[in-house]
Amino acid sequence: MIDSHSHLNLAPLGSNLTEVLRKAKQNGVKRIMVPGITPASWKVLSSFNSQPYCDILPIDTAIGLHPYFLPKERDEIPPLLKQFEEAVAGGVVNTKESLSVAEGALPNSQGFLAVAQGCDPEAQGCSSNAQGCPLVAQGCSSSAQGCSSSAQGCLSNAHGCPPVAQGCLSSAQGCLSSAKGCLSAIGETGLDGHIPVDMNVQKQVLHAHLDIADSFGLPVILHHRKSHHLLFEALKASSFEGRGVIHAFSGSTDVAKRYIDRGFCLGIGGTITYERAKKTKDTVTYLLRHHPESILLETDAPDMPMSGRQGQPNMPHYLTDVVAALSGLSEIEPNEIKTITSANYARLFKPFLF
Repeated sequence: MIDSHSHLNLAPLGSNLTEVLRKAKQNGVKRIMVPGITPASWKVLSSFNSQPYCDILPIDTAIGLHPYFLPKERDEIPPLLKQFEEAVAGGVVNTKESLSVAEGALPNSQGFLAVAQGCDPEAQGCSSNAQGCPLVAQGCSSSAQGCSSSAQGCLSNAHGCPPVAQGCLSSAQGCLSSAKGCLSAIGETGLDGHIPVDMNVQKQVLHAHLDIADSFGLPVILHHRKSHHLLFEALKASSFEGRGVIHAFSGSTDVAKRYIDRGFCLGIGGTITYERAKKTKDTVTYLLRHHPESILLETDAPDMPMSGRQGQPNMPHYLTDVVAALSGLSEIEPNEIKTITSANYARLFKPFLF
């Protein structure tokens, strides 16, 4: 099973990540997505995949500006968005210009070589003395987990790295992550009707995220609170034609169907472990019967504690509570739920994962 939304960088998780990840692995978690929510968090996430604990579990990352942490002064927004755009541009190979990446490689191609090798510790097939990016993209051997001989890049399924020319971060491109990591999405961003940040400011920031995600061919991770109608309006007004996930989804069946029709998955977490969450449970029951392909598992750790665990930090290994709740709402066995939702995650964030 995969935790599609966990803030591993936040306290108290960030101070004891090795133990957090070990417990997650022991309880069946195979992978974790960590969305960035502030510029400070982006810097922390950039080092995740170079740390020893990365060998315990694969960690995927995204970067964004959460509405809760936006400045209240309008004049602070443009420089913040510029900082965000530069961070994304500095860390992602444009998926819509894949061929030019291989052709326009920097002389020091060690970053691209490391991407081919670093997606999987077992993938050692690329030449160790490759001098140019085209050679790395073209010259991987079959032992490197399915590298293409085309200049389009490595079509590797080794632990989650997309093709070199389709989004793997590389030190040769000023990456946001190590050779083992790939920026997998844009977010967390969205609209929140409960906070004292002007909604027009929130919309401005959201549209900037959608535009960037569209430019780089990345999915988006969207936050919502009392804002479904506004999110639909924003998506309709945007040129964004990609996919994404509605994080911590709660809403009616009709709302869920509208998101699914738009190509979005729905993040299901601790809410459904509570008896009082009747509306969300009814919607999730419908999804399990008719749209299981739309469901992602999530914890939102260290926030959103599960029922019976109030007053303590949420943890990725508590994802088993969500699986049990989903199974209880359907006739689907827990292991099948894990399989289905992991495949859903792969299709959305890592199309070359499996």
